[in-house]
Amino acid sequence: MPFDKIVRTVAEGAAAETLGPLPEWDLSDLYDGIDAPEVSADLQAALDRAKTFETSYKGKLGELASENVSALVTAIRAYEDLEDLLGRLISFAGLVYAGDTTDPKVQKFYGDVQEQITSSSSHLLFFTLEMNRIDDPVLETALEDKALAHYRPWIEDLRKEKPFQLEDRVEQLFHEKSVTGRGAWNRLFDETIASLTFDVNGKTLAVEPTLTLLQDADPQKRQQAAEALAKTFSENLRTFTLITNTLAKDKEISDRWRKFGDIADSRHLANRVEREVVDAMVAAVREAYPKLSHRYYAMKAKWLGVENLNHWDRNAPLPQADKSVISWDEAKGTVLSAYGQFSPDMADIAQRFFDENWIDAPARSGKAPGAFAHPTVPSAHPYVLVNYQGKIRDVMTLAHELGHGVHQVLAGHNGPLMAPTPLTLAETASVFGEMLTFQSLLEKAETKAARKIMLAGKAEDMINTVVRQIAFYTFERKLHTERRNGELTSDQIGDLWLDVQRESLGPAVQINPGYETFWTYIPHFIHSPFYVYAYAFGDCLVNSLYAVYQDAEEGFQDKYFELLKAGGTKHHSELLAPFNLDASDPAFWKKGLSVIEGIIDELEAMEV
Repeated sequence: MPFDKIVRTVAEGAAAETLGPLPEWDLSDLYDGIDAPEVSADLQAALDRAKTFETSYKGKLGELASENVSALVTAIRAYEDLEDLLGRLISFAGLVYAGDTTDPKVQKFYGDVQEQITSSSSHLLFFTLEMNRIDDPVLETALEDKALAHYRPWIEDLRKEKPFQLEDRVEQLFHEKSVTGRGAWNRLFDETIASLTFDVNGKTLAVEPTLTLLQDADPQKRQQAAEALAKTFSENLRTFTLITNTLAKDKEISDRWRKFGDIADSRHLANRVEREVVDAMVAAVREAYPKLSHRYYAMKAKWLGVENLNHWDRNAPLPQADKSVISWDEAKGTVLSAYGQFSPDMADIAQRFFDENWIDAPARSGKAPGAFAHPTVPSAHPYVLVNYQGKIRDVMTLAHELGHGVHQVLAGHNGPLMAPTPLTLAETASVFGEMLTFQSLLEKAETKAARKIMLAGKAEDMINTVVRQIAFYTFERKLHTERRNGELTSDQIGDLWLDVQRESLGPAVQINPGYETFWTYIPHFIHSPFYVYAYAFGDCLVNSLYAVYQDAEEGFQDKYFELLKAGGTKHHSELLAPFNLDASDPAFWKKGLSVIEGIIDELEAMEV
């Protein structure tokens, strides 16, 4: 979920008991604990099995494809089983780490498991590389076998990576050094962010509650929070600049060796989306800035009684906003009710997350900020992390992550190789779940003022999801392009950041000193370069999809469930075709953006 939307914490002074009991996840469906003997046993078994697999199949796949297809199918199934085991181990370690990123014992456990997983998977690396060296005619003939044809989507995805794969030993070197290279810098970022403190009016806060104060009703508190953020970010700027420079160079080296034509092509390949489609979306969103964010923030400035918004006022609540705390049980009921109105089956799947302790909700010291839904592996089930603090946006965050969870459950039958969904489609169910919840709440708005608050909140979330994420993507493109000319100073990165912020926010937002450091805390830039455009893709897609749903007489739910069940087995063009939607058509993006514009139109009309 976009970082702007997921950093939520309790309103200052709100009593924790107001929220009611908050669930903590039960990870025992994976392992009983980090000291459980099954963990060490499975780590050793994974290594032993990986070595045996390599001995059994390395150098033989071409022969199996032409002479013994059933043996090739057996090899793929063995590889799939190993992927499930390794996925279970790293998922468990990652979830434990997310629960407390500052515990030295947990940090060590996470690091050790990463190293051992990398060691085991290095013995499997040959498999996909060698699969791609099988001649096309031989493979096509082999795929006439029904059992092998089951894996066609996975095989076809592998073939898309063929032009960019390197010689086996180079691939192995890249793979093994990822732990001490990219992975280590990612971990340094996480642990640095988790350990930062911010002095806000005499109170020492972590990053998440400080960011949340930017949504406080008191403008003085918002300003104090923004200044505290800028101060601490500035004091740690050298570290964040080094991390960013190093990872950008690391990516440039990888891209150059693999001969990717554009700095974002590796992400497009991973997302199974064409560069032209992304470029068309980005162009459409940037062209729409004046009609969306510029216009909305100008209205918001009037609502708040100021000529211009300070940058710390961007997510400020409206004067009439409901400041009451929403209990966990109420949030649960709201989301399940909205899901149930669309599809009882969808609500039933979401209900399991509550009943079976698949959700970790409290905000704790050291816990990862934000929210996510982790699919783990098909042999288990997903888990959801939120930092629930009783705001309406927390309810939307819960709806979003449960949408991911439902999607992951439905796609699980495809198995470890084909269940994962490209990021561009992975946001479909989450944003759709948010939309269902929003529409359900909007229907219950009893006054014009209540409706205005709901619409304004949705407009802001959509701007954060579409406009802001495309601004992030534009920033990344500028940063990675400039990095190819040499290291960037903190000031240079800050200037790039301010350029895209001014363009996207518009003249109604006053950017004050200190904001040039706010690029430092965005985790997507570090963990997943160019990830962010997937949010805009998902939001525009869902806007168009929801319009189809509103016009559909019957059958939409069945087609929608088929889309989710497909997981990673189909291209976006195949999945959208039943809804008569085409992401390669520029009109598709304009249709999605028109939904946001329509909400702003309605808000504007309320002012008359």
